[in-house]
Amino acid sequence: METVWASKDGQAFLVKGDCFEFMRAGPDESVDCIWTDPPYLLSNDGTTCVGGERVSVNKGEWDRSQGLEADHAFNTRWLTECYRLLKPSGTIWVSGTHHVYLSVGFAMMQIGFRILNDVVWEKSTPPPNLGRRCLTHASELLLWATKAKKGGEDRYTFNYDELRQENGGKQMKNVWRMRAAPPTERKHGKCATQKPLALVDRCLRASTNPGDFVFDPFAGSGTTLIAASYLGRRVYGCDNDQGNLAVAVRRLRAMDEGERLLVPAVPKASNGQSEGASPAGGAVPTGV
Repeated sequence: METVWASKDGQAFLVKGDCFEFMRAGPDESVDCIWTDPPYLLSNDGTTCVGGERVSVNKGEWDRSQGLEADHAFNTRWLTECYRLLKPSGTIWVSGTHHVYLSVGFAMMQIGFRILNDVVWEKSTPPPNLGRRCLTHASELLLWATKAKKGGEDRYTFNYDELRQENGGKQMKNVWRMRAAPPTERKHGKCATQKPLALVDRCLRASTNPGDFVFDPFAGSGTTLIAASYLGRRVYGCDNDQGNLAVAVRRLRAMDEGERLLVPAVPKASNGQSEGASPAGGAVPTGV
């Protein structure tokens, strides 16, 4: 295990290494919230469209399916460690497509998580479907779950009023229309699975408070660490892909140097949801 980046105040760090080894070293019930984007296991030698060009969907051996049973065993294994690490009132967000979220959701229920919401991230500019044999894939799903038992004494965090205010005084729905990570968030390098800062930012504002501990076992390009750091949360993450880690470190160092992006107010989308921004005029780091 190697620490490849740490914040100056010691409240955040990124480690290169195997997520299972890293999680096993963590103390029980020490984390308030987990936000993670695990392998979707969709590297199947197919193609997709990026920037108008046909490109391979393969991202690496870590993203290749090993078969239904082995894939589900993998998801159950890492989610079991997450369950142990979370406090009794802790919550977890897991993003995915149909390639993985059915297994993730079933594993959550088997382990003892209580699923609170499925959130549909509707991509405002999805890539076209080149095969023309099915609908265009324009969404990803986030599962939000907690260890807290319904009716029990442990209460998970949900900052209802903040999200309602963000949504113009109306209850926030579970369909969020947001852009994919824009070029300004990819300026320090490309990561095939990179999520937009606005997506992680909203989840963490909904389910954590300043000073809370956030963890990402599949840190990728570092978006969770950047969003959590900017919001005043303590955060740590790990990854074992050298390419992703290189991008993450460049982005985190840029954040350390004060690089910022002012997110303007955006028009309401057709579903009444704000389209992918922090509260109007909020500042967030660039390069995420």
